[in-house]
Amino acid sequence: MAREIFETKRKALKINLNPDIYGTFAEIGAGQEVARNFFEAGAASGTIAKTMSAYDMAFSDAIYGAEESGRYVSRTRLTKMIEHEFDLLTERLHGEKYSKKTFFAFADTVTTLNFTKTNEPHGWVGIRFQHEVGGPTNDIIIHVRLLDSDNRLQSKVLGVIGVNLVFAAYFYAKDPQMMIESLVDNLSVGSVEIDLVKVAGPVFEQVNERLINLYLIAKGFANAAIFRPDGKAAQIKDYLYKKNIIILRTKYRQKSNPNFDLFNLAVEQFRKNTGAVPEDTVVLIEVLMGNVLEEDSNITDEDLRYFAERAEYLCSTGNNIMVSNFRRNNHLAEFVKTFRPKHVGIATNISNLRNIFNSDNYNKEQYTNELLSYISGMFSKDVKLYAYPYLNKKENEIVTTKNLEVSEEAKPLFDFLIKNQYIVDIENYDEKFVKTV
Repeated sequence: MAREIFETKRKALKINLNPDIYGTFAEIGAGQEVARNFFEAGAASGTIAKTMSAYDMAFSDAIYGAEESGRYVSRTRLTKMIEHEFDLLTERLHGEKYSKKTFFAFADTVTTLNFTKTNEPHGWVGIRFQHEVGGPTNDIIIHVRLLDSDNRLQSKVLGVIGVNLVFAAYFYAKDPQMMIESLVDNLSVGSVEIDLVKVAGPVFEQVNERLINLYLIAKGFANAAIFRPDGKAAQIKDYLYKKNIIILRTKYRQKSNPNFDLFNLAVEQFRKNTGAVPEDTVVLIEVLMGNVLEEDSNITDEDLRYFAERAEYLCSTGNNIMVSNFRRNNHLAEFVKTFRPKHVGIATNISNLRNIFNSDNYNKEQYTNELLSYISGMFSKDVKLYAYPYLNKKENEIVTTKNLEVSEEAKPLFDFLIKNQYIVDIENYDEKFVKTV
C-alpha cells in the first residue's frame, strides 16, 4: 500500500496536536526555519518548550563548548547541540504536566549560499528523541547538501527537511526505508542531497547502518556512500577533503576478490609518483551500484543486502569501501574532484579502456563528442588512471597500454594521454597475478 505523503504544514500540525511530543529546537545558520514551520502550523505551544539560535561564535561556544577543529558546521557541533538541549529538557521539566510526554531535542547547524556564492551550502541536521515516556533516547543524524542557487530557497528546503525529520522520528522510525524516503517529502527533485544517515538507540537496534546508507543511493538521494574499515558509514566530504585518493573500481556481483596484488602495486606507484604519505592518503575500493540502477528499474532488497554484505566483507580486509552509482570513470573523477583532493588515482583494468577507445561501441556520429566528454571529465593534472594489465587468453598475451588495440580515429588522443602520463601502466607486476578478462 502506497504511503500517504502529508504536506509540511499538516505534518507540523499533527505533531503540535499530539500531547505526548514535547521538545526544543536549536538552529545555527539559515534562520529558525524548522521552528517557524511549527509556529505557523498552529498550536505550537503543545510541542515547543524552547527555540534558540546562537549565531555568534562566542555565544555558541559558551553554550556548547568550543570546537577544536574550528568548524561549526560539523557533526561534532550538532552532537553537542542535541546532547546539551536534551539534557536541559530532562533537568528542568518535571511534575505532572510533563509526566506523559516523550521529549525531543532537534538541532541543525547549516551554511547556506553566501552573497558572493563562493561557498558550498551544506549542513548537519539531527534529533534526539524518546519513544517511551522516561525511556532511553534515540538519535537520527543526517548530512545534507543544499543545491538550490538561492539562499532563501535553501532556507526553505532546510525548514521542510527539519519537519520531515521530526515527523519521521515519531511516525516512521520502525520502518527505516520509509523513514529515509520521507525526508524529502514536499521537496523538488534536485534541491537537496542527503549523503549520510547515522542512527543510534534501541529503536534502531536491528537497523543495518550500511543498508540505510545504501538506500540513499538506491533512491537517488546520494551518489555514493563510504564505509571505514570498521564498517561504519563516514561523511564523504569530511573523509576525502584535500586528501590524496587512490580508488580501485570493482563490478557488481564480481565473483572473485579484487585483484589486491595489482592494486597494491598501483598504490605504491601512486605514492611514489605523487609523494603522498599514508597519513594524508585515502585508499578506497569501490563497489559499483550504478549498473543496477538502470532507467525504469528498481533496486531490490536483495540487491541492497548484497551490497551491504559485499561492503562488510571488503571492510573486513582492512580497506575503506565506497559504494557508488558512477557507471563511468569520468563520472567518478568529476565527483571526487569536488572535494579538492591533492592527487587522485583511479585503478582499473585496461580492458575498460579498450571499450572506451573503440568507436565500434558507439554511434559513429557521436563518438568524437562522447570521447572528448569522457576525457575532459576524467583527466586533469591531479587525476590519473592507473591501468593494470589483463591476459588475452586467445592470443596468450598480456595486454598493456603498449599493445592495446584502439580505434584509428581515437589513437592520437590515446597516445597523447599515454605520453603525458595521464594513463599510467602499473609497473613491476608478477605475471601470475594477471587475470583473464
